Amino acid sequence: MGRYVKRVFLMASFFALAVFAAACGGGGGEEGAEGEETTGAVVGGSGESLTVASDIAYRPFEFVQDGEPVGFDVDLISEIGERAGYEINLQNVVFDGVIEGVGNGLYDAGISAMTITPEREQSLQFSDPYFNADQSLLVASGSDIGSIDDIAEGSLIGAQRGTTGEALSNETAEEAGAEVRSYNTVEDAFSALENGQVDAVINDFPVSADRVQQTGDTLEIVDTIETGEQYGIAFPQDSEIVGPFNEALQEMKDDGTYAEIYEEWFGQEPETIP
Repeated sequence: MGRYVKRVFLMASFFALAVFAAACGGGGGEEGAEGEETTGAVVGGSGESLTVASDIAYRPFEFVQDGEPVGFDVDLISEIGERAGYEINLQNVVFDGVIEGVGNGLYDAGISAMTITPEREQSLQFSDPYFNADQSLLVASGSDIGSIDDIAEGSLIGAQRGTTGEALSNETAEEAGAEVRSYNTVEDAFSALENGQVDAVINDFPVSADRVQQTGDTLEIVDTIETGEQYGIAFPQDSEIVGPFNEALQEMKDDGTYAEIYEEWFGQEPETIP
C-alpha cells in the first residue's frame, strides 16, 4: 500500500495472545472483513512501541487483506507513528472493547473510525479530528423503505454495538415503535440485512457506501443523515502522546499526505480536511 505502511506481523504464540486479549476484554484473533484472522501487527514507525487498538472489520478504514490489516486508518496511524517516533503495534479488538480498553489504560491509543462525542470524552482524550462523517440508511434494493421517515412500527434496524449508528438507531426505533438488533461488528449487521434478518442498517456513510460498491445492486443507501460527526484517535485521559500525534497529523494535513491517503482509499480528494 505504498510508502505509508511497514507491515511485519508479530510472531507471538496463540496462547499468550489469547490470554492478553481476554484480559483486555477485546477481540484479538477475530475474523476481518474477508474472513481472514488477524491478531497483532506492527504497521509502521520506529522507536518506542505503542499498543493501538482497532476493530479491524470496518472497511475501508480497517480490514484484513491478504492476511494484513489495511485501510485508511491503518495508513494514517502508520504515518503518524513514523513522524512522531513511535512503533505502532495494532491489536484487533471489538469496537466497544476499544473504547473500554483505551479508557482503562489497557491500550496506549485506539483508532477505529471513532466519532468524538461528549459521552466518550468523559473517559477518553481525543486527538484533533481527522475525518468528517455522516450516518446513512442502508436497505436491500427494492425495499419499501425509502428514507428514515419510512421506519415504522415492526421495522427491524441493524447496527453495530457501541457506535453512534446504534445510538441513532435506538432514537429512531423509539420514535417509530421499531426494534434495534445490535451486532458486534458491522459486517454482522450487513450480513443480517443481506439475509433478510433486518430491514435496514444505520451506519457511517463511507462504510455503507463501500458495502454497496462491493455488493453491486444488492444493497442501496436511501438516506444520508447529516450528523456533522468527526473521527478522532482515542487516548487514555492525560496521555503524553496526544501532543506529538496532533503535530504529526497536522503536518500530514499541511503537506498533502493526508489527501494522498484519503484519495487512495476513497477514490477522490477530500472535499474538506478537518
